[in-house]
Amino acid sequence: MSGPTTIAAPQTDRAALRSEIRTAVLTLCLLAALLAPIVSHAGEMLRGTGDLAIVVERADGKVMIVDTTANRALAEVGGLGDLSHASAVYSRDGRFAYVFGRDGGLSKVDLLTASLVARTVQAGNSIGGAISQDGRLVAVSNYTPGGVKVFDAATLDLVADIPAQYAPGKLSKVIGLVDAPGQRFVFSLWDAGEIWLADLHDPAAPKVEKFTGIGTNPYDALITPDGRYYIAGLFGEDGLALLDLWHPEQGVRRILAEYGKGDAKLPVYKMPHLEGWAVAGTQAFVPAVGRHEVLVIDTLTWRQVDRIAVHGQPVFVMARPDGRQIWVNFAVPDNDTVQVLDAERHAIVHTLKPGPGVLHMEFEPRGEEVWVSVRDADQVQVFDTGTFEQRAVLPASKPSGIFMSARAHRIGL
Repeated sequence: MSGPTTIAAPQTDRAALRSEIRTAVLTLCLLAALLAPIVSHAGEMLRGTGDLAIVVERADGKVMIVDTTANRALAEVGGLGDLSHASAVYSRDGRFAYVFGRDGGLSKVDLLTASLVARTVQAGNSIGGAISQDGRLVAVSNYTPGGVKVFDAATLDLVADIPAQYAPGKLSKVIGLVDAPGQRFVFSLWDAGEIWLADLHDPAAPKVEKFTGIGTNPYDALITPDGRYYIAGLFGEDGLALLDLWHPEQGVRRILAEYGKGDAKLPVYKMPHLEGWAVAGTQAFVPAVGRHEVLVIDTLTWRQVDRIAVHGQPVFVMARPDGRQIWVNFAVPDNDTVQVLDAERHAIVHTLKPGPGVLHMEFEPRGEEVWVSVRDADQVQVFDTGTFEQRAVLPASKPSGIFMSARAHRIGL
């Protein structure tokens, strides 16, 4: 009786085995790549982005990613260029921050992997930007050359260029760019004294409606939280220009004729940021230009109904998300102070002294805490908005703007 017979595997079987091994390896690599975005730099799995934020560290051209639940820094992302007047918007899922630098740089930062995904220097001098209603387009407003450029949010490829030409051979600086309902962007032309409303349903052929003669040198603008009213401040004269986006056919009208520098032409140490207006219910709390006052405006009539004396010249006047508190910071020489106003009583209820160079404030989405950048102390400080107690201090290199990922779901931010 003969022994067992050994039969060699056919070449085709060995080839099939090698193919299966290669397929398994490729599958594992693909799975690792898919999981990588949900693993933070610290190895934490399945992290969301709803409680994340970025802090601009203007001196070093980088942003710090922070966890607003634990009040701690997670990572820093550098290589973002000149951030001396930087701002940011977010993708719809809150994962990507689009950072607008003063040097014309547009940078896409991944908050989950703490990495710079893409960057383009799209102009010589830019002043901010916005993301479209559907989250597919990112628009940048430019001083040099004057105009608005629009990019694909996924790739940062240029999809539209809207030169701000208001006369033959003349381009205007563009400021006050915001997103608006209806896949639109609204912006103002400093040199021309105009407001333009651009419909980007078809990025290849933007439809631009122009409103001329709105006032001299619009310097900043805002859109109300409901997306209805666009308001531009005027540097060259008193008053503001209002465009009702529900009825743009009615044109731009002047409101608050007394708002501005006034007859005395008071020295203005820093122009207020209109995007920091506080709208609470049917009231708007507005920084008075060059005065130690916050003005209270009835948003049904757009008339001033009160004024509140404060510590200095206000820069940002910001509402806690529930609208009950109004937080105010100030221009030099009073920029070491923050005051809190009661929105119902129009009265100061608390004064804080975070330190020299308070530049910006940002509330957590439900308003229980507020983050304050203190540039000259190289700190970000976190305060409880109920008790006013300091909850955390984070070291940061010349911090300025603070941007919560919750902005992804708010109009005009």
